[in-house]
Amino acid sequence: MIIVCQKLLKNTKINGITLYPFIFIKNPEDKKNRVLINHEKIHLKQQLELLIVFFYIAYVAEYYYHLFKLKNGHKAYRAISFEREAYANEHDLNYLKKRKIWGFWKYF
Repeated sequence: MIIVCQKLLKNTKINGITLYPFIFIKNPEDKKNRVLINHEKIHLKQQLELLIVFFYIAYVAEYYYHLFKLKNGHKAYRAISFEREAYANEHDLNYLKKRKIWGFWKYF
């Protein structure tokens, strides 16, 4: 895991984004935000489980499926199974230690 503060995120609503093996964050002080970093670490695990490229394919496909169904970009994003798992468990800093393989599957 490599955490990078990215100026490209400054004018977006995005606080963090994970593109294996990097976690890009908007603000340098977010390196200490354990909840945000944990959320992004969950995405790292998901990406590894799906051999990285299949994660991105599934993520985009699921986003567009929900966008078509919900007609709302933010709701579509929050409905993605990978995001649902990450948001549901971001406050549990021990989640990755006890998480079973393909833990996102139960959020479909």
